[in-house]
Amino acid sequence: VFMYLFSSSLFAKENLNRMSERQLNLYDRLINEPSNDWDIYYWATEAKPTPAVFENDVMAMLKEFVKNKNREQRLRQPDLEYLFESPR
Repeated sequence: VFMYLFSSSLFAKENLNRMSERQLNLYDRLINEPSNDWDIYYWATEAKPTPAVFENDVMAMLKEFVKNKNREQRLRQPDLEYLFESPR
């Protein structure tokens, strides 16, 4: 779960500022509705199928991010200043 949460914070830093309001609502629902973070981890890593209610473009973005195709070093969580930056 730690690696999912770690990836999730990096995902948020890279994507929240460019998400539409609809996507932000989907993301909020994804990170708050499932009662078990392991479920989100398994869906994001495609170890288990994503339930239809969470299968959307935000989940697709998260799955792509988790694959880390560019082999970026993701050794620490981002600083939280990005939460207070104005949108680009």
